[in-house]
Amino acid sequence: MKKIVACFLMTFGLVGMAHAAGDAAAGQAKTAVCAACHGADGNSMVPNFPKLAGQGERYLVKQMQDIKSGLRAVPEMTGMLNALTDQDMADIGAYFASQTGSIGAAKPELVAAGEMLYRAGNAAKGIAACTACHSPAGAGNAQAGFPALGGQHAAYTAKQLLNFRTETRTNDDAKIMQQVAALLSDKEIEAVSSYIQGLSN
Repeated sequence: MKKIVACFLMTFGLVGMAHAAGDAAAGQAKTAVCAACHGADGNSMVPNFPKLAGQGERYLVKQMQDIKSGLRAVPEMTGMLNALTDQDMADIGAYFASQTGSIGAAKPELVAAGEMLYRAGNAAKGIAACTACHSPAGAGNAQAGFPALGGQHAAYTAKQLLNFRTETRTNDDAKIMQQVAALLSDKEIEAVSSYIQGLSN
């Protein structure tokens, strides 16, 4: 219940961050180096690198700021953001947010278990449904800064859940994802990550 309340607080702006408005056209010109890993339009073809297309601008900016400051450790991004200003990051965030994300496919044998976790959670273990913050279609909540999940690579999603569970990723301000991930088994992480990969509007 605490997790759901925290989601609502962030949704209505009682907790969060402000950032400058980004310019998508200016951002496109600043993403050349990003394309190598994330794809020119933000649809990464490599499962280890996240898809950024269609992601909320607020979420993208926060992640870039956290990576640049060292609050979120991403070895592959070391030094990549050092020369960027806050406006550069806002522009890049606006560009990727304006793109359309691609959708993958879930493993058929994992759909039922993954959908159950995503849509209903696991009351017996105290796991809230993913839909509470990330929406039924996986579109996230851009205003609250909750990321879109639909279509994200299963390998990337699973890695992030494991990082939250082991607390090697701690840049979740309200600690919602750390609390959720701590309750997930490896099989549950695999199932929900696979389901998310095939989730679309």
